[in-house]
Formats: sequence, C-alpha cells, structure tokens
Amino acid sequence: MAQGIPEDMMLNTALIKELADVAKDEALLQGVLMRIKETPNSSELATYAPFTLFPTPVPKAVFLQALAVQTHYNTLVDKISQDTDFLQESLASTVAVDDFTAKLFRIHQQILKEGKSQTIVLGLNRSDYMLDQREDGSSSLKQIEINTFAASFGGLSSRTPDVHRHILKMAGRLEESQRILDNNPAAGLARAVAKAWELYGSEKAIVMFLVEESQRNIFDQRYIESELWKRNIPTKRKRFDDVFKTGSLDEDKRLFVEGEEVAVVYFRNGYMPQNYTSEQDWDARLLMERSRAVKCPDISTHLAGTKKVQQVLARPGVLEKFFPDQPQVVEQIRATFAGLYTLDIGPEGDKTVAMALAAPDRFVLKPQREGGGNNIYGSEICRVLEGAKTSTERTAYILMDKINPTESQNYLLRRDAPLIISNCLSELGAFGGYVRQGTDMVMNECLGHLLRTKSSEHSDGGVAAGVAVLDNPLLV
Repeated sequence: MAQGIPEDMMLNTALIKELADVAKDEALLQGVLMRIKETPNSSELATYAPFTLFPTPVPKAVFLQALAVQTHYNTLVDKISQDTDFLQESLASTVAVDDFTAKLFRIHQQILKEGKSQTIVLGLNRSDYMLDQREDGSSSLKQIEINTFAASFGGLSSRTPDVHRHILKMAGRLEESQRILDNNPAAGLARAVAKAWELYGSEKAIVMFLVEESQRNIFDQRYIESELWKRNIPTKRKRFDDVFKTGSLDEDKRLFVEGEEVAVVYFRNGYMPQNYTSEQDWDARLLMERSRAVKCPDISTHLAGTKKVQQVLARPGVLEKFFPDQPQVVEQIRATFAGLYTLDIGPEGDKTVAMALAAPDRFVLKPQREGGGNNIYGSEICRVLEGAKTSTERTAYILMDKINPTESQNYLLRRDAPLIISNCLSELGAFGGYVRQGTDMVMNECLGHLLRTKSSEHSDGGVAAGVAVLDNPLLV
C-alpha cells in the first residue's frame, strides 16, 4: 500500500484480528449501520455497514481536483436539464430501443406540454471517479458516471472518518490518523433540501422521502432526516403505493399525500425499471412530477444523468455550448472524461463496434441503468455486440474506455465474511448540491466525498449491491 500501512503490519495476523474486532465495535458506536438482509424492513437487528479496516491512500492533487470540479458539474447538470432540444436529440436513439428511458421521456414531454408547476429546482448528485494509472506512474482522475438520482452514502460516509482514525491510533499510526479528513455530506445534503423547503414557503408542508420496498440502507437516509428535524423541518417516508392510493393535487397543483402537503419529494427510489412494479407506480411518478412540490430530481434532471447524455457531452464542442465564455471550466470538466463512444446506427457507431470487438478488454459496455452491477466486460462485450452488430438494439448502450486504477491491499470487513487480505480497487465520489429559483442560482456547493473500495475480482457494483465497502481517503 503506497505510503499507507506497512506490509509487516498488514501481515501481522494477531494484530489484524484485534484491530478488526475493535473496528466493528467502533463502527457500531459511530452509527455506521445497516439492517440485516434477512429482515430489511425492521431495525430490531442491525449490523455494521461493510467497510475497510484501513483507509486507502489517495493522491492529494486528484482528490482536490474532484472536489474543485463538482460545482461545475452541478451547473452542467442544471443547464442540461433546461435544454429541451439537447435532451431530445441526445436521447432520440436510446428512447427508440430502451423502454425504461422511453417511459421517463414521455413523462418529461407531458410536463413540458403542461408547463412546469414549480420554478424551484433542487439537485443532489454524486460524481464518481477512478484514478487511471498512467505509464509514467502518475494517476489521472477519470469520471465513471454522475448520479443525479438517489446518490447514496452521504449519511454513512459522515460517520466513517472516526472509525479509521481510531484504528490508525491503535495501530500506532498517529500521524496518518491526523490525515483522515472530516467529512459530512449528510449535513450538506440536508442544507440543500432545507433551502428548497424554505423557498417553497409553507411551514406545515413536509419533505417526503420516496423510499424503496426493501430498506436495508435506511440509516444512511436517517442521517439526512435527522439533520432536517434539527431545523424543525418535518419528514415522512412514503412508497409509490402510498402516493398512488392517497396522493392528490389541489387546484394550485399542490401535492397532498395522506392529507399532508408535500413541499419537497426526495426520491430515494425510482431509478431502475424494477422499482416500478405496476402502471400505478408510473402514475404516482407522473402525479409527483405534475405537482408544485420541489422534486429531487425532477424528470429532466433524471434524464440529464443518463449514460447516453454522458457520452454525448464528450463529443467535441458540446461542453462549449453549455459554457460558451468559460474555457477554463470546459477544460476542468473535460480533463475528467474517459474516452466515450457512440453506438448509434451509422459509420461512427460501426467504427465503435469494430473497435470494441477487436480489443474488448480495453472497454466497458454500459446500458442506461443505475444502481450498480449492470456493466458488461471482456468476452461478454463481444457476445452482446455480435448479437446486435447491425441492429438498433446496440443503441441502448454506450462504450467507454476501461480505466486502469492502481490496486491496493486491504481487509474488507463485512458480516460473516472471513478476515482475509484482498487486492482492492477504489472509487472516489464527490457530492454536489444546488438550488435554483427561476434563473437565480441560490446555492451551488460541493458537499463532501465518498470513497468505496472493492476486491479487484469484482468488475462492477456498489455498496448497496453488496460488492463494494465504505472507505476513507488517506491523502498522500
């Protein structure tokens, strides 16, 4: 582990066992919690959320770069969400073959036809990166994706720094323990929600967390709820079904659910096709979108976070369209782009297919999906593209350069898993929050960071998907 924990300590099994036992207790003390998978809707039994025994070294320059570019990404997402023509053109080929994106796009079109009922926009997102190892040994920051919908772990990641500080002190690494940064995305995310609630202007109105059927990761969200209650802002947790059964709009399009006015809908569910189990769920989504409640995200911001939009943004001249007089901003954002390639029908898409089939290990094939575990690698890329070589099916995907991060060694602590050393890869996220009222940007901030680490044998998947674990950067 470069400039991290020395190898003799990593291999000292008695010490590692002792540290791991203490680390689990410390995680529970600090509130790094998840419900157990057997009873995801009850808090009678909870365990520690999976995490690394040691923090992972991250070069300070690239870490600061990720934080510095975040407000520009916030602005970019917001500008895209307001550019109807750009969304239409970018997603035309995807909507034709991807049913889920098409359904979202139909809601978007209906809202445009009716006219938006709310001028307040609340965006909470997380931009995720890996560090690409260059041949000269240095690393460069490359964006994997931006999550504009239900970006998670802002709560739990605000509780992990003290766990790693404690373990480093116990291991006699006092100097390193002082290099673990404070981090409180939950407070920042709540501050943005509170600002939107305040602008909505009704003290009795609630912030409604629209949540999943299975709520293992409830504590991550409870931290944000708790921050809102500290400000005397009432929160309620509801499902699509509750909204369908008891939701209504009054003549001013104010949203009421179970008799209570909703100021802000904070979606923590609704980003995957399987989140919509019936047409009733889609009807509930449309009802919320049509309402005066502030949506986080609204439908156009949801579409702005699609993989296809990410690929279109990497084309020459596109960023300049959104930042016409800000070449430095364009440069800062573009520096984080990995190679992204279209699979649209035509010569350019054909060239992408040929390139991928010739060297599949150099690329990742990405569908328009969130939630981890969806990407396609290696020989599987050939199977998918051979099958859809000349058909429009291929336009449901984009192709991206595979990033080659440096591996580090660590112990991944998760319930009932053996204590073994793993070769690991890490992904760095930066949280962003913005609030706009009409044309006035009221808030635009980077709200903190998230480091997730997984065993290098897993190509894809996040913490909630059961693959990655929570971590902290140790700046070097």
